[in-house]
Amino acid sequence: MKTPKYWQSNSLKSKLLQPLGWLYGAITQLRLKWSCSPKAEVPVICIGNITAGGTGKTPVSLSVAKMLATALWHPFFVTRGYGGRMQNVLVNNKKHSAIDVGDEPLLLSQQAPVVVNANRFEGAKRAVDEGADIIIMDDGFQNPSLYKDLSFLVFDGHYGIGNGKIIPAGPLRETLKDGIKRADALIILGKDKHNLAERSHLPVFFGHTEVQTTIINNPNVVAFAGIGHPQKFYHTLSAHGFNVMETFDFPDHHFYSKTELEQIIQKARAKNADIYTTSKDFVKIPTQFHKDINVLEIAIVWDEPDKLLQFISERIKPQKC
Repeated sequence: MKTPKYWQSNSLKSKLLQPLGWLYGAITQLRLKWSCSPKAEVPVICIGNITAGGTGKTPVSLSVAKMLATALWHPFFVTRGYGGRMQNVLVNNKKHSAIDVGDEPLLLSQQAPVVVNANRFEGAKRAVDEGADIIIMDDGFQNPSLYKDLSFLVFDGHYGIGNGKIIPAGPLRETLKDGIKRADALIILGKDKHNLAERSHLPVFFGHTEVQTTIINNPNVVAFAGIGHPQKFYHTLSAHGFNVMETFDFPDHHFYSKTELEQIIQKARAKNADIYTTSKDFVKIPTQFHKDINVLEIAIVWDEPDKLLQFISERIKPQKC
């Protein structure tokens, strides 16, 4: 889905949909309250959020996995594999496609092994069997099928919690108050423009995204993205010296057709422009189009990475050989 514009405002449409949001939120809390979450044999870190899409969970998950691997852990990701057709599978990015396992698992597998299973507990068992000594859940904060030893809530500092209403009236999966009750810490990317740190009374770790692509062969670009907030991607391109001439928005997790990609390529050629997309979108593009499309690589830069690693280490005590 595309993120509706009214999720940012207290519009009439948002007000009319608010009763449905209350119902959605109540069902979520009842499901969490009456569920028993089985515990895995190794510690589980949840990188979650309370808003629908676009907060930066996947880059954060990649960064945390890299941090843990540097500290000599053996992290595995466990994820549901949204949009994929296979379950209980160890992702092989040389064999599997996004249609098989979903776009995010393919992206995550570039950093650490990934097990795809909608039942996170079964996925965790598979990960342990494959050699995991710690598990990272990319998303799943509202999923009770696996006990979390440590839960982070990720926020975009600029976007915050939108209009503060629950789906479908706003972007929230649950209220900020309810989410904070189950979280151990917040991760805020960018400036905290909505005072989320002060409102949470939890430990907060700040970071921001930095572009890894430094060489600009052609400043004129046509850009496309199928993510929660595509405008963030386009703004990042502009902020790093690109002249964004035209953009194409697609729903989150969108699978691109040959016709769609050919049309974008034709538009770019007509404007003598290069084409850019996100790394999450690029893993869904057939190899025959790779030569025509560039990726804007980004990474998380932490304000205090040592403190974050120390916090994680103090909260989880895995049995290491």
